[in-house]
Amino acid sequence: MTANSSYAAAGVDTRAGDRAVELMKEAVAKTHGPNVLGGVGGFAGLFDLSFAKHYAKPLLATSTDGVGTKIAIAQALDKHDTIGQDLVGMVVDDIVVVGAKPLFMTDYIACGKVVPERIATIVTGIARACAETGTALVGGETAEHPGLMGVDDYDVAGAAVGVVEADRLLGAERVRDRDAVIAIASSGLHSNGYSLVRHILTGRQVDYADQSADLGATWGEALLEPTRLYSGPLVRLLENERLGASVHSLSHVTGGGIAANLARVLPPGSWAEIDRATWSPAPVFRVLSDLAGTSLESAEGTWNLGIGFLAIVEADAAADVIAELGALGLPAWQAGTVAVGPLPRGDAPDDRWEQGAKGVDGGAVRLVGSYAS
Repeated sequence: MTANSSYAAAGVDTRAGDRAVELMKEAVAKTHGPNVLGGVGGFAGLFDLSFAKHYAKPLLATSTDGVGTKIAIAQALDKHDTIGQDLVGMVVDDIVVVGAKPLFMTDYIACGKVVPERIATIVTGIARACAETGTALVGGETAEHPGLMGVDDYDVAGAAVGVVEADRLLGAERVRDRDAVIAIASSGLHSNGYSLVRHILTGRQVDYADQSADLGATWGEALLEPTRLYSGPLVRLLENERLGASVHSLSHVTGGGIAANLARVLPPGSWAEIDRATWSPAPVFRVLSDLAGTSLESAEGTWNLGIGFLAIVEADAAADVIAELGALGLPAWQAGTVAVGPLPRGDAPDDRWEQGAKGVDGGAVRLVGSYAS
């Protein structure tokens, strides 16, 4: 028995992996610009950083993430063409938070069995989203884990790198008193809180193929709505000579919800109240809350509830930034104002402040009022 046949007997098909690469390489190559050296299939991806010599002090930014249990829905429906965009959104959109322009990304797929067409569909989705965000997909890995994962199981993860000029770095230290908090709309659940989603649907015996009159689609279609990509438009906003400098900090609303993620990019000693009345959460959030028999407010630490990104900008520039974001395809509105100083005091029982998050000693944030109908 040859070594290769022994590997095959153990459940690993190296030829299937090669076939997957053949199916995906054209889509991957479309993300490669003049800075990418070599093609698909190398041991390492190469990216030419010569352009960075024009920076006074270039800083590299990096981020890594996955898609989470949203993958379980894609697997259940055997629909894998949107998961790639979710991955890019979760990884690349973290890069722009510090003001960096994304440069390149790598991906990793672990699966129980390599089905070339399925792997190629996933990676083609990643490549398509990378192209939309101006990010080169310079490498990746597919690993077959027979006996550890089921034949139809897989998980995806990725990492990205971007660059920012040191004096253009965004962050809490730039935030000032009376800065405006600009909310930027999400496309739906994005890729967070799906363990709760699945728990709710299982408890109510709802199948992903079931039609929802309130959502105008099947549950599966609604839940696989891909994550909105923010980095392309936001990079263009930051490069805008008139408006770019007015942006002081950005926040990607992922796990933890609106308040916790905003608190991470506010300085200690500052606070902001986000007015729920400034927007109406999309039907998917309302229907899920109704199924669970809970309020939208109870899910604020889990779902984005309609806000996928937040921008802290100079008050005088808020209206222009909102208009520019709209022109770039990102619906936006002012949801609050930053204050520097002592927290407002009140005796309402629902006074709940998020003070920093993820180990960051940031500002304090709470949501107030009632959601628009």
